[in-house]
Amino acid sequence: MSERVFTPAFELAAEIRDGSLSSVELLESFLARIDRSNSEINAVVTMDVDGAEERCGAADQAAARGEIWGPLHGLPMTVKDAFEVAGMTTTSGAPELADHRSEHNAVAVQRLVDAGAVVFGKTNLPLFAADLQTYNDVFGTTNNPWDVTRCVGGSSGGPAAAVAAGFTPLELGSDLGGSIRNPASHCGVYGHRPTWGLVPLRGHIPGPPGTAAPVDLAVAGPIAHNAADLERALELLAGPDSRDATAWSVRLPEARHRSLADFRIGVLTDHPSCPVDPTIAGIVADTADALAAAGAHVTADLPDVDLAADHARYLHLLYSVTGAGLPARIKHGLDAAVDGLAADDHSLAAQLARGTSGRHRHWLAANERRHRNRQRWDDYFRHVDVLLCPATPTAAFPHDHSTPSLERTLDVAGTPVDYWAQLAWAGLATAAYLPATVAPGGTTGGLPVGIQIIGPHLEDRTPIRLAALMADVIGGFAPPPGFD
Repeated sequence: MSERVFTPAFELAAEIRDGSLSSVELLESFLARIDRSNSEINAVVTMDVDGAEERCGAADQAAARGEIWGPLHGLPMTVKDAFEVAGMTTTSGAPELADHRSEHNAVAVQRLVDAGAVVFGKTNLPLFAADLQTYNDVFGTTNNPWDVTRCVGGSSGGPAAAVAAGFTPLELGSDLGGSIRNPASHCGVYGHRPTWGLVPLRGHIPGPPGTAAPVDLAVAGPIAHNAADLERALELLAGPDSRDATAWSVRLPEARHRSLADFRIGVLTDHPSCPVDPTIAGIVADTADALAAAGAHVTADLPDVDLAADHARYLHLLYSVTGAGLPARIKHGLDAAVDGLAADDHSLAAQLARGTSGRHRHWLAANERRHRNRQRWDDYFRHVDVLLCPATPTAAFPHDHSTPSLERTLDVAGTPVDYWAQLAWAGLATAAYLPATVAPGGTTGGLPVGIQIIGPHLEDRTPIRLAALMADVIGGFAPPPGFD
């Protein structure tokens, strides 16, 4: 059974439905791998084994009666420890939430459960999902299955590592600053950031437990071993929250093309706000060349967007979101600092202060510019189908938990770069509410590198489809050495 852990999630669920595979036995195979290897990786941090065994047993019995719960019938899986799961702790990596238990599932979790999934565990993340690495004082550090001395990315680092290591066939992550995409890249798996607003985030921490309002920029989305599972999981997750479902529903448009020869692909390998290691840029360029050789139309056309200005605007909007949950003492300090900032001070500390404590009229102006920028992206996607670009500027880097994080640097081809400059590559899609899929693109120095595929607004199937076609050309997921 252990050899089945990398089988596509929906294929496993289909076999459970038809009785050729036991949900209980599949769960036990995942638990055995976790027991054998999780102490080294530390991806799965909380489990409800008794509850999962009971539900998996019920799934097997139901299948034998011909009673099918849904497309994920009896599939054991894990979710990021930012999503509330009834009866299990949801810490978001915060000591003050170490004992927090909800009576309800997050909306996205409930949709997976309603489709038949069995949530048996939670996976690690940074404190309040607010870092590009995965570690916290509750559960410690998650290590990369490809090299345990290196990070898994963040904030959905535990989910990506768990999928890569074969601890789970499917994961639910969240993404505000690349939190699905950079872990998918660092761990060599597939991840999809949906169009903003497509999947309700209610029941996700942060915001604080009980938050009812939608959160700007933030999304929930799937992580898997292949593109097909991303698409099918998104079909289950997408749709309005209950208060809106009275009046409207979601029908995702089909991918623009089925054949690679019909795709029009733009390519971007450089960004003024964050340089890219030449090996990463080379993998993106080589991927584009391989797709062109296989019949795709690759174009040099790029969106009519000022990337540096767009990134600054994204940071303003981003810090408006993340700053809302900061402790009062930090907010007060930023409030005191913001009015004294020089107009030409564009440091990360200054941008944090402006985003967190700036006047509402400043946010409204940034929001207006954001929506004008969205029109430029719409114009671009009238003649281009997707944009290929890096998900991250480097492969997985060594653990760096130094504080304050604003003073960290990232080594990009021997040059120190501001640690948080990495957000530039995430912000391309995030600031414009666009969908983006990350697919394995190759390796450098024995570490995986993901390709980010940005697609048109609400046309999530289009970048996912290209990710599937890419696998036919350059290959897809491969387990890390020692985990196959």
